[in-house]
Amino acid sequence: MNNPVLFGLAFALTLAMVVSGLALMRHSRREERLRMRLKMANGTYVARAANGAAAPQPGQVLARMVAAIGGRIASSGVLSRKTVEELEKALAVAGMSGRNALGMFIGCKILLLVGLPLIAVLVTQHLNMDQMFSNLLPAAAAVLGLVGPDMVVRRLRDTYVKKVEASLPDAMDMLLICTQAGLPLEPALTRVAQEIAEAHPQIAWEFEQTVQELQMNSDVRVALTNLGERTGLESIKRLTTTLIQTMQYGTPLGEALRQLGGEMRQETLIRFEEKAARLPVLLTLPMVAFVLPCIFIVVAGPAGLRLVAAFN
Repeated sequence: MNNPVLFGLAFALTLAMVVSGLALMRHSRREERLRMRLKMANGTYVARAANGAAAPQPGQVLARMVAAIGGRIASSGVLSRKTVEELEKALAVAGMSGRNALGMFIGCKILLLVGLPLIAVLVTQHLNMDQMFSNLLPAAAAVLGLVGPDMVVRRLRDTYVKKVEASLPDAMDMLLICTQAGLPLEPALTRVAQEIAEAHPQIAWEFEQTVQELQMNSDVRVALTNLGERTGLESIKRLTTTLIQTMQYGTPLGEALRQLGGEMRQETLIRFEEKAARLPVLLTLPMVAFVLPCIFIVVAGPAGLRLVAAFN
């Protein structure tokens, strides 16, 4: 098999992986939004209705194939149970909580690890590069294929956590209103998740997960603690600690939420003030590099031209 055919196969493999990954991410998020809408409409979770009865698209077929490969690797025992649980937790925090998310992640890493070095080898042979570069490029491509999915998941996780943190004050205000209206904790979380799902789907998903754990687990503290551990945010941990203490000691929940919300908004204002205070320091280097030379040219330019003309 000649090089053009190998290059075409490698390119098709990488393209299939990219298309399948994008299709799975889109399908997973759409499935989560449909699940939230079905729950708001019917009050129950219908798993098969969320998938729909339409014929699968080519991207979804590729995604299922890649997810099947990754799922077989994950279930084969190559990865430890602890590693699998950590990967599932990281993917869930990144917003990829579908049943094929772990298989898709592992399948993408395997395909990238195989496809990118193959493309790099064919490129170096086709362009007749020197020996050192021909050896380094496939190794760099393999490292990129192995680390690239982790970087993407980490980027998605950071974005997801920032959105959860930004939407927490609004969710706490709605939770305070529900508790003051006389709703217990579980119905209050359900109501807040339903009302805030359109504006802030991330915090709504977290509250939905907590409600499901409250329904399955008799220990409320475990479900609330898992809410803080999933995101790793200190603000969420403070909220869960406050809820646990109010249930343990019988303190008024509305007053505790009001005080906690005020503290969080004050901390947000302090962070904004800190960023504003650092602004003059950050602007010093651009001013020295770009503004001051222009001022010197405008002020000293005519005198310099006159001196040059006088000497000439």
